[in-house]
Amino acid sequence: MKLYSKAVNVFAGGINHNIRFFEPYPFFVKRSAGKKLYDVDGNAYTDYWMGHWALILGHSPRPVIKALSDQIAIGTMYGTANNLSVQHGELIQKLMPSAERLRFSNTGSEATMYAIRLARAYSRKKVVAKVIGGWHGFNTPLMHTVNFPFELKEGLGLLHEDSQYIESLPFNDLEGSIKTLNSIRKDIACIITEPLLGTAGCIPAQNDYLRGLQEYANKNDIVFILDEIVTGFRLSIRGAAHLYNLKPDLFTLGKIAGGGLPIGVLCGKKEIMSLIDPVARQTKERLCLVGGGTFSANPMTMSAGYATLSHIRNNESRLYSRINNLGKKARDELTKLFSDAKIRVQITGVGSLFMLHFLNDKVGKIVNALDVALSNKELLKLYHLSLISRYGIFFLPLKMGAFSEAHSDADVKRLISATQEIINSRLLSRTVDNS
Repeated sequence: MKLYSKAVNVFAGGINHNIRFFEPYPFFVKRSAGKKLYDVDGNAYTDYWMGHWALILGHSPRPVIKALSDQIAIGTMYGTANNLSVQHGELIQKLMPSAERLRFSNTGSEATMYAIRLARAYSRKKVVAKVIGGWHGFNTPLMHTVNFPFELKEGLGLLHEDSQYIESLPFNDLEGSIKTLNSIRKDIACIITEPLLGTAGCIPAQNDYLRGLQEYANKNDIVFILDEIVTGFRLSIRGAAHLYNLKPDLFTLGKIAGGGLPIGVLCGKKEIMSLIDPVARQTKERLCLVGGGTFSANPMTMSAGYATLSHIRNNESRLYSRINNLGKKARDELTKLFSDAKIRVQITGVGSLFMLHFLNDKVGKIVNALDVALSNKELLKLYHLSLISRYGIFFLPLKMGAFSEAHSDADVKRLISATQEIINSRLLSRTVDNS
């Protein structure tokens, strides 16, 4: 509380990312290691937030520390092309062959902003179709139908004109999505979607939904964009595209690709990516401007990202088996625990990702972002805050959890034990009107 009282006099709201605030005050961390966060008061917590789900190897893993230690002595920022970016880019191409060409930026928000700009340049059309509840960062064009109530403008400073070329699709409803797409088919530049709605509730796409959108895009000369900023290297070393048997025209990466440092990656087909190539287009019409940013492909991020992906590649079978089994065990055992207690919940997720939803009279099943918005979020917040304050288990309230290589079966057992104690305390028997 003392540190927060200082922070509010420095930062608007006392924080630098809106979701990091929660009542009664934000969680201030002093250090981290492995699966642990240590707050400014010296308390230790088992972390399931894991740096916005980016830290698949845990906090400060040895391969990344070594890479950064070696690099810092020879330069943190060059402002020029560098060999490390080529090395990192080639590795991404090997792991994800659909990345025929790529461009590094500093954030996922930039990568998705560039993706739709490039799609519009390539297609010569204006309309971007996105999923209701889909989160693609804070770039202005995609800040539309993100938060409930979805029909309202997302916030001050956003203009009606900003969203007039955005069309929203119902997630996991292929028939409804195609009906919407058909109404504007000739004007659609691209369809952009996450394979798993992350911020909107850890909801995986149903088996035929993504393939249906891709088929529609291919048949109608629409650029199909897969936002893999959360799922890239998280669900598999080849991303969700591999699991769903997809071949997107463009896709975006971030989070894990940076090894704990800031990154965004725009990837895609050579034919489309050539529109941002300043060499190939010297004598033709003007480029599609994809800048990348002052710190794009900086050697620190390139070193950390390369070290992370190299470690994943060298330990692929063991790592994914471990973290995916932990995720499955957590989902299965939490589901059984609440079922036995006759508390209506649904645990969503896939692989190493999971999220708990308290159901109510409005929501009997979680399929899309509206279902999550109408579930009992006050009860979920109470559950998460109880885990933090009583048991030293950290979830960012209302957000999904992620396992890392640093977690173990003992952590699942401790999560289940803590949840059982919370259920036994009857804390969750409170009825909260979430209307």
